Amino acid sequence: MSRRIHLALHPYGVGGPGQHGLWRDARVAKNASIDINYYIEQAKAAEHALFDALFIVDSQFINATYPAHYLNRLEPLTLLSAVATHTRHIGLVGTASSTYNSPFNLARRFASLDHISQGRAGWNVVTSFDTGTSRNFGFDEHLDYATRYGRALEFVQVARGLWDSYEDDAFPADVDRNIFLDPAKLHALDHVGEHFKVAGPLNLSRSPQGRPVIFQAGVSEEGRDLAARVAEGIYAPGGSLEQAHDYYTDIKRRTAAHGRDPGHIKIFIHGSPVVAATDEEALRREREIFEEDNDFDRNLALLGRAFGAYDFSAHDLDAPFPDVAHLAEKGGRTGAARIIERARAENLTLRQIADSVNEFRVSPFVGAPDTVADTIERWFLADTFDGINLAFRTSDELALFVDGVVPILQQRGLFRTEYEADTLRGNLGLPVPANRHTEARRLVDGLVEGLTDDLVND
Repeated sequence: MSRRIHLALHPYGVGGPGQHGLWRDARVAKNASIDINYYIEQAKAAEHALFDALFIVDSQFINATYPAHYLNRLEPLTLLSAVATHTRHIGLVGTASSTYNSPFNLARRFASLDHISQGRAGWNVVTSFDTGTSRNFGFDEHLDYATRYGRALEFVQVARGLWDSYEDDAFPADVDRNIFLDPAKLHALDHVGEHFKVAGPLNLSRSPQGRPVIFQAGVSEEGRDLAARVAEGIYAPGGSLEQAHDYYTDIKRRTAAHGRDPGHIKIFIHGSPVVAATDEEALRREREIFEEDNDFDRNLALLGRAFGAYDFSAHDLDAPFPDVAHLAEKGGRTGAARIIERARAENLTLRQIADSVNEFRVSPFVGAPDTVADTIERWFLADTFDGINLAFRTSDELALFVDGVVPILQQRGLFRTEYEADTLRGNLGLPVPANRHTEARRLVDGLVEGLTDDLVND
């Protein structure tokens, strides 16, 4: 097949959202989320299985009710730089906020990871929906949606401009001519915009893949539009096959509308496969996982995250869902709006909504290896994703997927049998972006050559 599935691994250490009981599992080290060896081993296992990327999520605000992994975890770029030295092919994607970082500093850090990994870095651009983050950076208020997304777009544009500071051949390092740098190939940015004023240039050359791959998770209108304009990879919400197909189609349409090749944006849905020897055993294990994680107090706290870490415990659980719409605008607006709409439409209580946060839902990717492979193939051919961002509770469950499902996908021609490239761009099938200054020079040279030819012919 000309089109193949991409796979990424999303490790959650001692347990992320909804995985309230994972830290109690005897197979999970209680310090997994801060143990670099855990991440190195996860990355090696994924690379052995020919996965495209290791994805590290992040946020910069917590309180005591947050998931176990969030309470005590490593900073993504530090973590991925260490993993880079123990791997050769797998991409390394880190989450970083465009709301609470400066473009020059973050562009330099991601470019450094790109060099350390020899072209395997990716940046998951987030605008931060945890409203409490503002207080960790000296602000009384979290920025509203429009401002956050306007800032994010300009941030990415500035970062890309900085990553083009040096043309690819800027360093001849010619000892005989005593020329280390060709100064004509070094370019200041001199950006002045609505949110940023950045002079540049960046003091770091381009990597083998040109620049880090931009990822984004757009759900709202603003998020989808940002993704269609700048993203090369998207972490999609998933849902049912129909919902995933609708999202996939919408993003590809928006991408084309912005004059981009829809094939140059790879959409990853979330997947938490449960693989066992038989379908019945896998379904039984999925139910056990739900029971292990079903903690009402934690579910209530998880509900609060969509509303700026709001404490719902102060309300009567059996009264109608409280009027907290005003908290959604600067938090997880899209998800919060859906919760409010459902509560009103079905006249649900706070308790009922909290229970629904972690209600039992049968995942599509559960069963014996053949069953899981069949479902993945059906969804892929139905244009619901280009890849799956996989989360496994334990290393054992990762191994069951790698040993059982991956070979079937390979036999069907749906997944690679070897890496196509040494860079993240290469393995995702994305082009290396040309340096804008080199392109501008080529355009001028082409115009001059064309004029010269015209004069000669006249």
